[in-house]
Amino acid sequence: MRVHYDTNHGKFWKPRSESATMSEKQPTYNETVVKGFMISAIVWGATAMTVGLLAALQLVFPALNLDLPYTSFGRIRPLHTNAAIFGFALSIVFAAVYHSIQRLLRTRLFSNALAMIHLVLYNLTIVGAAVTLVLGYSQSKEYAELEWPLDLLIAFWWVIFMINFFGTIAIRKEKQMYVAIWFYMASVITIPILFIVNNLAIPVELFKSYSVFSGVFDANVQWWYGHNAVAFVLTTPFLGIMYYYFPKHINQPIYSHRLSIVHFWSLIFIYIWAGPHHLLYSPLPDWAQSLGTAFSIMLILPSWGGMLNGFLTLTQAKERIQTDAIVKFFLVGITFYGMSTFEGPMMSIKTINSLSHFNDWTIGHVHSGALGWVGFMSFAMLYYLVPRIWKKKLYSERLANTHFWLGTLGILLYVISMWISGVTEGAMWRAIDENGQLAYPHWISITEVLWPFRGFRALGGALYLSGVIIMIYNFIKTVRGGGAEASAPVPQAA
Repeated sequence: MRVHYDTNHGKFWKPRSESATMSEKQPTYNETVVKGFMISAIVWGATAMTVGLLAALQLVFPALNLDLPYTSFGRIRPLHTNAAIFGFALSIVFAAVYHSIQRLLRTRLFSNALAMIHLVLYNLTIVGAAVTLVLGYSQSKEYAELEWPLDLLIAFWWVIFMINFFGTIAIRKEKQMYVAIWFYMASVITIPILFIVNNLAIPVELFKSYSVFSGVFDANVQWWYGHNAVAFVLTTPFLGIMYYYFPKHINQPIYSHRLSIVHFWSLIFIYIWAGPHHLLYSPLPDWAQSLGTAFSIMLILPSWGGMLNGFLTLTQAKERIQTDAIVKFFLVGITFYGMSTFEGPMMSIKTINSLSHFNDWTIGHVHSGALGWVGFMSFAMLYYLVPRIWKKKLYSERLANTHFWLGTLGILLYVISMWISGVTEGAMWRAIDENGQLAYPHWISITEVLWPFRGFRALGGALYLSGVIIMIYNFIKTVRGGGAEASAPVPQAA
């Protein structure tokens, strides 16, 4: 090897080999834990959607409850929501975080052992949640049904995750932190605060406890947690996914880094105060209800700022919309983010809320965000990662496009049927006859009118699930490396 003389410092030096330089620039990343959480997402996602379809069908055909306590609507409904939010969505979040921070920070994870412990304990928790909910053990709190032993286990592995996350940031090779990491960081810090405070309870048995809060105060704490679970589990980390994987896939920079920073700080400041809009027309003080409404309406601005940033980024690769399934998933996912973050604040206005609350309109709103925003962003990320992590060409782009269209049609059927059903239901609740009496005093008479709309909701869910099954088949064939379309080279990100 040739030796060079440095005239500035008066010493000799040996140039490093090209392979050594490349190994420093591209460290060997831990992809095993990423694979683990991707598989978890697929398994728990399919489970959650299957149980959700069963619950939807039970509202159309009550005999599907099977006269068993374990398959009753009251037990499988929380099973569906927990599997969807904490099984599917959180698996997607963990896979995205573990995959992207290594590349954004140009360093391997702080601890591979902690990452694997996190993966194992996390899946044990989801299994425990499924078993206990079916057996009827529940705190009866929305999105916080799990009893205290599982809550302690969750707190334990979340601490492990936090240590690994911030430890990786501490040893990073890249000084500047991209905005996606800030969105991840908001979730990593805020979720344990919300979770611990809302689940403070006094255990009385192995699977029975009582909240330390009571009455209206308990309701206020619950919806401070419940709404911000949507914010910091289903919104901020998925915005991190949008800001990282979307530009990576189209090989173009995000449209505006400045707008992304404004989006981040304004969103996390406003979102945390919007929870009381779930308690309108309740014993909660009027000032607290109005505060929740005001902050909910203000949420439109940062949310739409992020949506516009995504759309304007897309304009740099708009010619790929017709052929690229991943771009389609991102496009529709960002669209539903904008729709949901407009509809939600509108539903927090008391006049509108008096019509929408406690009926199917709320269900439609929740699922436009869950199926459209969270679901499609998750699918886009999975379609991006599977070929790269397993180093195989995607088996079939045609199947991916079929998945996209089935999913889109399923969402539209689901959401539109619930909009119509909800408005109809709310109007029938308040309808009065010529004597000033309720025109529909019997619940069954309203249910009979809503039956067809709930049937269309179940059909929409079935279409959405069929798309997921096609995706799983596509991934299995991709990993096995079979098929005529699998002969092309593996796509590499710029």
